[in-house]
Amino acid sequence: MPSFLGEFECKLDIKSRFLLPSGLRKQLDPAANEQFVMNRGFEGCLVLYPQNEWDKITTRLKKLNLFVAKNRAFYRQFHNGATTISLDTSGRVLVPKTLMKYAGIEKDAVLFAYADRIEVWSKDRYEEVMNQDADAFADLAEEVMGDLDPDSNAE
Repeated sequence: MPSFLGEFECKLDIKSRFLLPSGLRKQLDPAANEQFVMNRGFEGCLVLYPQNEWDKITTRLKKLNLFVAKNRAFYRQFHNGATTISLDTSGRVLVPKTLMKYAGIEKDAVLFAYADRIEVWSKDRYEEVMNQDADAFADLAEEVMGDLDPDSNAE
């Protein structure tokens, strides 16, 4: 599984496109073939998945029992707005208008890459989320990471 890394500021043009930074393009698995799926994410951002990573997630989701109401609800919400995206010949990503509205993106965006995804945020909302109080982050780090054995990641 790839592990994307980086934070990139970009501007959307008049046609709602942004240039995928070369720093991110270099991190793409060739198996993605420059194909993506974009959908609504948590906390008001969008998520851009390379196609091969999206395929892995949907394979897992197909195992959900859709006769269970909460599974159907999750499946619908997760796929809400999911759109296939291809890079154009200039390496740009076209953001669908409905997804731009959901994320509050107008012109300035931030791409935040981690794990198997690239989050796409309105610059203002990203700064709001990331500028949380340092003490709150320290408390969160202790809660999430405090009980982990430091040697448990050794493979």
